[in-house]
Amino acid sequence: MAEQGVRWGILATGGIAAAFTADLVDLPDAELVAVASRSQESAEAFAERFGIPRAYGDWDSLARDEDIDVVYVATPHAAHRVAAGLCLEAGRNVLCEKAFTLNAREAEELVALARERGSFLMEAMWMYCNPLVRRLKALVDEGAIGEVRTVQADFGLAGPFPPAHRLRDPALGGGALLDLGVYPVSFAQLLLGEPAEVMARAVLSDEGVDLQTGALLSWESGALASVHCSIVGGTATTASVTGSRGRIDIPNGFFHPDRFVLHRDGRDPEEFALDPADGPRHSLRHEAKEVMRALRAGETESPLVPLEGTLAVMRTLDAIRERTGVRYPGELVPV
Repeated sequence: MAEQGVRWGILATGGIAAAFTADLVDLPDAELVAVASRSQESAEAFAERFGIPRAYGDWDSLARDEDIDVVYVATPHAAHRVAAGLCLEAGRNVLCEKAFTLNAREAEELVALARERGSFLMEAMWMYCNPLVRRLKALVDEGAIGEVRTVQADFGLAGPFPPAHRLRDPALGGGALLDLGVYPVSFAQLLLGEPAEVMARAVLSDEGVDLQTGALLSWESGALASVHCSIVGGTATTASVTGSRGRIDIPNGFFHPDRFVLHRDGRDPEEFALDPADGPRHSLRHEAKEVMRALRAGETESPLVPLEGTLAVMRTLDAIRERTGVRYPGELVPV
């Protein structure tokens, strides 16, 4: 790996790729080497926009570029298995967008491949790397609110999204759950681990994707989580964690909060706010910095976003889809 910094390749040129790359540009120890798209024209336009020296009109060329230390995979999630797998097969380290894959089976294949190759692999669950979310988890782990009893979280967009939109396209893994629901599920599992039981209901579109989904997750400890996602209604994107001796509320944007409030029995509420030094609340720099830290340390996965946690979330998403009847093209066996 280059001594002066970590050399990045960007695979895909959509909105999330642009947002992540814009944050990489501001990190002095991140070097942008190449970008790839299925369209040479799109790759060249993206490269010109961000000052990236190489533009590839195919994914394979990026995967085989030995000047790249790590590839950020930013395709729609239906292509994650193929794109990330191509990079891992070629010996590249990978940061892969969420939802990590379409289903747990694909996720297990990627994890097995990374471990076989001894390569670094991480889901781009930026929420887990957010300094305020990390502080919230530490407070919960320290027993600040006692034993966790309930978690509530929601993420919904008003739309409306036309049938041709990727969020309505089964071939692209469309629907609310994998695009938005992954956040409330991941938030609950960050605090409680994998649930023992999953109950779910959904409203499906004519195309067969979920327009909105609600799930009740339960744990053997007696804890419950209520999670909701939607592409037909803009929700408050709040989250709340209630324990036996208090509660933590995130009043808005729980997956990239600017503040949260700790309520403890017998005490005044305490507000924890975003440190301006950590950058804007929408910054993706924290996950990029964690990837670079792990690579320099010779780690093949991040303790902040462990692969077993990613697999557990994918199993929960599979269980929710199994209970709501959502299937995607190409899934050869029931999820």
